[in-house]
Amino acid sequence: MSLRQYEYALAVAEEGSVTAAAEQLHVAQPSMSQQIRSLERDLGVTLFDRTPTGLVPTVVGRAFLREAEVAVRASRRARATARNGAEELVGELMVAAQVGFGTQQLPGALGTLRRRFPRLEVSVFEEPSSAELDRLCRRGVLDLVLMAACDRTPADAHHLGDEEFVVALRAGHPQLAADRVDLRDLDGEPWVRFDRDSALDGVLTGVLRDNEVTPITAARVSQAATAVRWAGQGLGVTLVPASAVPSGYEDLVRPVSPAVFQPVIAVVRSGAGPAEAALLELLSQETWHDSADSLSPVS
Repeated sequence: MSLRQYEYALAVAEEGSVTAAAEQLHVAQPSMSQQIRSLERDLGVTLFDRTPTGLVPTVVGRAFLREAEVAVRASRRARATARNGAEELVGELMVAAQVGFGTQQLPGALGTLRRRFPRLEVSVFEEPSSAELDRLCRRGVLDLVLMAACDRTPADAHHLGDEEFVVALRAGHPQLAADRVDLRDLDGEPWVRFDRDSALDGVLTGVLRDNEVTPITAARVSQAATAVRWAGQGLGVTLVPASAVPSGYEDLVRPVSPAVFQPVIAVVRSGAGPAEAALLELLSQETWHDSADSLSPVS
């Protein structure tokens, strides 16, 4: 078995066909088919099932591909580290953020990083579940993660700031007249909530429970910005990180009483290289909301 075969299998899983995977990697299709068959013989398993819509990983195949991805990324990092000079970073950086965190700060830091190191390839995605983020961190898939909490050591976890949560209301809502909204005054209101396994929904559920508010679920969404937009249209009220409020909706949000804060933690992978260190430094220079007052309209 070889890392090249791992890369071929990952490409087939992504594309759903050997032909498309071969085109993606600029490899002859017969050669890739032969390498996949050889890999399956060496492993003694079938990695892919043929379906009307293409090749789909088997149960065993999915398990193998998860570990193959870790191995391929580790190999790429090793090659990139060997090529990195003092003035230039190359290679791949995988970044993830808990949904709603770093919405304003992460793009600025990544933009500066890419301008400084244009040959560095950065992939970013949002994940609603903090447990899943922590699991991916431990498997070594992710290079840097923004999240609210983690069990990592202080050397891996860096506290960037504290994010205040705000409530988003419809235009004309009577609570917009208040500087801060007492959560108990929202009892009986419909709520725009988040996916059940989302860390954001966990925050909302805990806050409402602590304030003896029983939520009426009007809808569930995946993204904080979507929740704010739907709240603005009158579907219900919602609770989101202050930095996740989309442009144009600032006058429809208010901080709550009692105040709700969540820490913003940057977790870097064990044995992080210069690319992770550079991004962490840039993130630490960003302004992290420790108050939602800046979102209140000026009278």
